[in-house]
Amino acid sequence: MSEKPSIDHAFRATDLKGGAADPTYAGALSFMRRKYSRDLTNVDVAILGIPLDITVTNRPGARFGPQAIRRASAIFDGDPQYPWGIDIFENLAVVDYGDVDLPLHHPEKLTAAIEAEIETILSAGVHLFTLGGDHYSTWPLLKAHAKRHGPLALIQFDAHQDTWDDDGSKLSHGSFVLRAVREGIIDPERSIQIGIRTHAPETCGIEIISAYDWQRMHADETADRIAERVGDQPAYLTFDIDCLDPAFAPGTGTPVSGGPSSAQALMTLAGLKTVNFVGGDVVEVSPPYDHADITAIAASTVAQHYLGLLALKRAGR
Repeated sequence: MSEKPSIDHAFRATDLKGGAADPTYAGALSFMRRKYSRDLTNVDVAILGIPLDITVTNRPGARFGPQAIRRASAIFDGDPQYPWGIDIFENLAVVDYGDVDLPLHHPEKLTAAIEAEIETILSAGVHLFTLGGDHYSTWPLLKAHAKRHGPLALIQFDAHQDTWDDDGSKLSHGSFVLRAVREGIIDPERSIQIGIRTHAPETCGIEIISAYDWQRMHADETADRIAERVGDQPAYLTFDIDCLDPAFAPGTGTPVSGGPSSAQALMTLAGLKTVNFVGGDVVEVSPPYDHADITAIAASTVAQHYLGLLALKRAGR
């Protein structure tokens, strides 16, 4: 194996595996210093940004989310990753694929543009984790993953159910779950929402662990309940950062008080070792409302934990 570059690993790396050696305060920024590449040869996982916020119903700014999450991820400096205690890239080849080029002046072409980028990655047999962007991004992601795996079990960490009225064509970050159920993209009997603390017109038969109930439970108990609900069905994780209480995620478009701490959410996520994840995302980071990268750090850690789960499974742990 060639020697690692000591800086600018994002474009100087000669090997897709192994941690980077960049100082946390310098070097080209990519997600966790992964090499920027659109060559998917021998790649296990691609990180994709969707800089979108035109479908929000409250505060904008999530288009800057992918940049902020990448910047915050520099804190993962190549040491063994907590809580796993391993280099999660030792046997997991991960690239930062960059961002989707969105036709923002032609919103009617938006969904197709996102789907095309996703299809390119998935058709190469590469696992995809996405940095948002507002929560509408998850709609084309779910569609593309369901084409390959059939109806998905949705694991949704969120303050909102996202099951508001939908006509099948509108661009909204608050109705994609209802649309996905109606179109058979997700299996509601295998899906679960965690952290909910608002009321929507429909539950769609999806199990809900409300924010207050979650905080009465131990993280391991919550993880076990999620795993039991999902079973062995192909599962998609979507983590809306507003799932966290605004004290832990102020930089988001629709903050709701009464949510969990970042520690409780991350402990729950870390407990999902048996789930058959086929894709995931973290969305709704709005840097203009953030302070000291609190929200971006939380989101980058969600993504790091997800990659850790994939690495553990690859290592048979």
